[in-house]
Amino acid sequence: MAARGAVRPGFGATLLALPLFLLLVGVFAVSMLVPAVYGGVVRELATARAFLYSGVLGVVIFALIGLAHAGRDPRHGALGPLVSLFSAFVILPALLAIPFYEAVRTTTFLNAYVEMVSAITTTGATMFDDPGRLNGPLHLWRAQVAWMGGLMMWIAASAILAPLNLGGFEVTARAEPGRSASRETGMTAPEVRVRIAKVSAVLIPIYVALTLLLWILLAVGGDSALVAICHAMSIMATSGISPVGGLTGTGAGMAGEAVMLLFMLFALSRLTFSTDTVTAEAGGLKRDPEFRIGLALMIVVPLVLFVRHFLGAFDVAAESELEDAARALWGSAFTVLSFLTTTGFASAFWGDAQAWSGLETPGLLLMGLALVGGGVATTAGGVKLLRVFALYLNGLREMERLVHPSSVSGAGPMGRRLQKDGAFIAWIFFMLFALSLALISILLSAAGTDFDTALVIAIAGLSTTGPLLDHATSDPIALIELGGAAKAIFVAAMILGRLETLAIIALFTPDLWRA
Repeated sequence: MAARGAVRPGFGATLLALPLFLLLVGVFAVSMLVPAVYGGVVRELATARAFLYSGVLGVVIFALIGLAHAGRDPRHGALGPLVSLFSAFVILPALLAIPFYEAVRTTTFLNAYVEMVSAITTTGATMFDDPGRLNGPLHLWRAQVAWMGGLMMWIAASAILAPLNLGGFEVTARAEPGRSASRETGMTAPEVRVRIAKVSAVLIPIYVALTLLLWILLAVGGDSALVAICHAMSIMATSGISPVGGLTGTGAGMAGEAVMLLFMLFALSRLTFSTDTVTAEAGGLKRDPEFRIGLALMIVVPLVLFVRHFLGAFDVAAESELEDAARALWGSAFTVLSFLTTTGFASAFWGDAQAWSGLETPGLLLMGLALVGGGVATTAGGVKLLRVFALYLNGLREMERLVHPSSVSGAGPMGRRLQKDGAFIAWIFFMLFALSLALISILLSAAGTDFDTALVIAIAGLSTTGPLLDHATSDPIALIELGGAAKAIFVAAMILGRLETLAIIALFTPDLWRA
């Protein structure tokens, strides 16, 4: 019995003491009630029952395991929260796939599992090329899982990855990846859980408010309620999931795309919505290298494409059609930013940008943009702009030393946020990324996929840009036609791309497990 006068921990403290992965199971189980209610409203009763029963089952499992863990101190080391994050991408999709599989009924559980991994990692690749095969609640569930996965990464970046100097923070940190600058093994598991609670209290209202605002703006612009909320969640999570197969089937038009473009800027830099990480130490958003590089790419690449298209337009006498030229320029600008942030929405005018001049823009450009990726600690994937900036500064410095071997570098206000070996660590990550890309491409080829298709699938998985499968090649790549081994490799690529190679390597560091 508890001692007389002892203060029992409150409900919030009890939840905070539970393992992070168990908390995620409970949150996602409760979230199944959203498509269940929506299914009941639109009279998709079979789908509603599948989500209701699965949600109740998940809540019961969460409650039983939570009772078993009540009063027990966690025994995992400093990397325990990172393991929970890894488990959320590997194990949790199996639970999320249960109602999806039961509602679709005409697919395999493996396909449903791949669909949920694609959603929670914000990749956005789909096994169902025909949007009409899925009903409204299923489309809502896909977008909702991706939205929650994006929120999970927003929080994990500050509460889990930043203290361990992972996820891009190793470029600005003053310690080795997987370690803290102030202590040998980083934050302890209880400290991480407290940090998660504090970060969640700040970021969740921002994330929800931005999503609701975008939903309202898209709905006012002419989209239906379902399309507007799915696209709003997909923009915030950079998942590119659409219930109508893309932006060509929407009613918001260019005004809706303009609003989406503004909200995609949040994926260029964490400073657009938060100053809770070490990337915010100097200069603010005006001096932020990630934001400036992202804006530069959004302006320069469309202009280059525009000039290329314009030169080709002389052969088809289209140079005088200013309206077509404006649509082509807008389609290029929107699509470039979309794939740079790994969202993957192609503008409804992207086809005009290609047809205007009679030239076809190569998908290699979109793959390159997706590989570069967005900002550190955002929902975007890819190599990340901060690492590209570190390599760029190092290249400039090496060229300067060729001319003036005895010169002393002046880092400037933007360069000061990088640690001394930031470029070296960024180069290590880039090489690991390239090796992962080569390995996954080889494995997919060995599984029976032709090399060109294997390369596109590997880039789509590692950069978490699923819509590349529809736009990087002349004909869309049908994931559902892949064999079981190829689908498993694609799942591994998506998880590796979401958590990144350095975080996976950190999980195998023995001394950190003894913390």
